[in-house]
Amino acid sequence: MAGEAQAQHTQDVPGSAPLLDIADLSLEQLNNVVITSVSRQEERLANAAASVFIISAGDIRRSGARSLPEALRLAPNLQVARQSARDYAITARGFNGPFSNKLLVLVDGRSVYSPLFSGVFWDTQDVVMEDIERIEVISGPGATIWGANAVNGVINVITRSAKDTQGGLAALSAGSRERDATVRHGGTLASGGHYRVYGRVVDVDDSERASGAADGSGL
Repeated sequence: MAGEAQAQHTQDVPGSAPLLDIADLSLEQLNNVVITSVSRQEERLANAAASVFIISAGDIRRSGARSLPEALRLAPNLQVARQSARDYAITARGFNGPFSNKLLVLVDGRSVYSPLFSGVFWDTQDVVMEDIERIEVISGPGATIWGANAVNGVINVITRSAKDTQGGLAALSAGSRERDATVRHGGTLASGGHYRVYGRVVDVDDSERASGAADGSGL
């Protein structure tokens, strides 16, 4: 995060599947990357009839992002503005503001929009950053496929399968204004299925007004 010194420690228990880093792929492998958000079915990135940017797990890890909005700063086709300690304004192709409602946001294909204003409360999207496989960001209208709200684009956060996140994980992050801790455990059910549970604690200092007074927006 800009303007902050941040230290992070993560420990993962053996049993989790390794993440594929796009930066390590050859040109041929990049051409065969599979996405799902453009047509709601698997297709090669090279064949997708849309402008798509992929944020990989490796990109997120190298950036040090500890929240979904901060990870979305990596997408050049998005405008991400932080308004306070907890509030973000995120959109594509303009029309940005605290109540932007023209960008559909999905987590594993399910909308996270609030029915109150057809927007997203970004401070409540507590996705475990280590469990994100990739984020697909589509520029341009997608209403014919995804329906309402997909006017200027679609963000689809795709997490790793519970089968690939077996064992435990503990992650700690501390900066000059933000601190967070995450604990996650994955296991196998007697029926052969898999599960994972997690808990996350976030502590963010209040933002400061021009006068230097705190605005009470901390978490």
